[in-house]
Amino acid sequence: MTFKLLTVAAALIGFTVTGAVIPGICGEATQAAPVKVAAARQGTAPDFTGISNWFNSKPLNMADLRGKVVLVDFWTYGCVNCVNTLPHVTELYAKYRDKGLVVVGVHTPEFPFERSAANVQAALKRHGITYPVAQDNDSRTWNAYSNQYWPAQYIIDQSGKIVFQHAGEGRYDEIDRTVAKLLNVNS
Repeated sequence: MTFKLLTVAAALIGFTVTGAVIPGICGEATQAAPVKVAAARQGTAPDFTGISNWFNSKPLNMADLRGKVVLVDFWTYGCVNCVNTLPHVTELYAKYRDKGLVVVGVHTPEFPFERSAANVQAALKRHGITYPVAQDNDSRTWNAYSNQYWPAQYIIDQSGKIVFQHAGEGRYDEIDRTVAKLLNVNS
């Protein structure tokens, strides 16, 4: 093995052990990475499209969710950064679901093994996810949002407009405050 190949292998093992991401390879945004929101994403939220399965819910669409605050959370169970955000998303759902918040997880696989409905269902159980989850195996909803990162959160107001977008981990307090403000409740 050449020294360069040995160095790359050691780096990959280090990233795997620490749970870090490799920019440009994993597709996950780190907390410090700047995210630009395309003009199209600042308008009306796209509908859920190309969904192969719905878990914890009948099929949903944005028109039926008007009048509610919606958090759309793009994730995949094989992504360490996504798994790190799940306790915050489930806590937000528990805190505000009775006040008008709807959380919709959009599970968009990065790898072939993440396409299995049984694997997604097991991940929902493992992480205590009871909010609706759409299985977006063909990335059609992902593409409709012009999304680029796992995880990514979009907050949609009662009129159906995207008012907040974040990729990566963190900003949990800001997400909570945004939802509380839209719902007109104290966070």
